[in-house]
Amino acid sequence: MELYPLVKVAHILSATVLFGTGAGIAFFKFRARFTDNLHEKYFAARNTVLADSLFTAPAVIIQPLTGFWLIQEGGYEFSDLWLLITYGLYLLAGVCWLPVVWIQIRLRNIVRHSLETDTPLPEDYHRLFRLWFILGWPAFGGLVAIFGLMVIKPV
Repeated sequence: MELYPLVKVAHILSATVLFGTGAGIAFFKFRARFTDNLHEKYFAARNTVLADSLFTAPAVIIQPLTGFWLIQEGGYEFSDLWLLITYGLYLLAGVCWLPVVWIQIRLRNIVRHSLETDTPLPEDYHRLFRLWFILGWPAFGGLVAIFGLMVIKPV
């Protein structure tokens, strides 16, 4: 059996996990914003951090490893314009995602503290949530554009 199709499947699956988990995390974390129940907020925050650790982080690592291998073995040039755009978008998504991970952990800890001390969420929680929301858009948009570039492969 040839290795190329297996690596390509791994690349596509990890891209799907990266995109799908990101969209799922964003949906549940955003929806939790509209409840006043701190237990529900904490459940969403705790599972957001867990999902990023179990699914998103490995996919973030697998993507460039399989992608570079596919470029080399597929006969593409690393300097093809569509690939250069892809690298830039992936970098943009990563630059947005890394602070988002820190923010998600911080939000989880803030909610846990409010639950343990039976106090309302501080303004810091709401400020961080807004920043989390804002940073999510370029990361998500970048991944959508990368999907398009990978499918179309413009020359």
